[in-house]
Amino acid sequence: MPEPAAGARQKREHHVLIGKPGEAKSALCTADAERILIRGRDLSRDLMGRMTFTEYFFFLMTGKEATDQQRFFLDLLLVAIAEHGLTPTAIAARMTYDADPQSLQAALAAGILGAGTVILGTAQLCGDVLVEAVKRVDAGETPDAVATAMAADMHARGGRMPGFGHPVHRPDDPRTTRIFALADEARVAGRHVDLARRLKPAVDAAWGKPLVMNVSMPIAAILLDLDFPATMIKAIPLLARTGGLLAHLAEEQARPIGFLMASHAEEAIAYDGGEDA
Repeated sequence: MPEPAAGARQKREHHVLIGKPGEAKSALCTADAERILIRGRDLSRDLMGRMTFTEYFFFLMTGKEATDQQRFFLDLLLVAIAEHGLTPTAIAARMTYDADPQSLQAALAAGILGAGTVILGTAQLCGDVLVEAVKRVDAGETPDAVATAMAADMHARGGRMPGFGHPVHRPDDPRTTRIFALADEARVAGRHVDLARRLKPAVDAAWGKPLVMNVSMPIAAILLDLDFPATMIKAIPLLARTGGLLAHLAEEQARPIGFLMASHAEEAIAYDGGEDA
């Protein structure tokens, strides 16, 4: 078959290109027969045996080595959000595993795919709120005025303030209390933690009742105060919950409950679709 003309090749390549491309370069990794380079560092001769996984993750994400405080609090946040019982993400993972026991990766993916704006992924929304709050303070508003205005605006629009409310923990989320206490003790609480704390009374006033600040808000605040990339806050709950979901799947292998949960769901939900005429 003859080669298409140059103009035809260019037209076809242009046709399949979606969006504006970046440079054809990556700074993460390259490998040859003798070594693997990660962001310019030799994996086997430098990083392996020296870095913990948490330090390595931070290095992968930022290109910088974590300070002791960054490593400690990243570990803290990963532990805080890794596991919370039979959440919808865990249920989805377990039942997917039971449907196909040979596909561990599919079961894990099923759980992770449930990390949205209601469950698990809320920390990213909290980060967006805090980043916006800092911009407004930098523009001249006072922190209390910003917190009050953002809470009032969210309530007026009928929205939910990210990081507030929890179906189990009342009056406080124990994880939130612990994270803030350790941040104060280590003196790492900065302007994002300060704004998060100011949001609590503002949210309570806007909603006319006390709302629990759940763990998503301190996760976002601490990460931002420790210079973690603002657009990747959601990576922390995703990474952490991957470990939790794998634990659920290991238990599902030994002590399966997925089909039991399915049978209870059938019993709990009443049919109201009418009778065949």
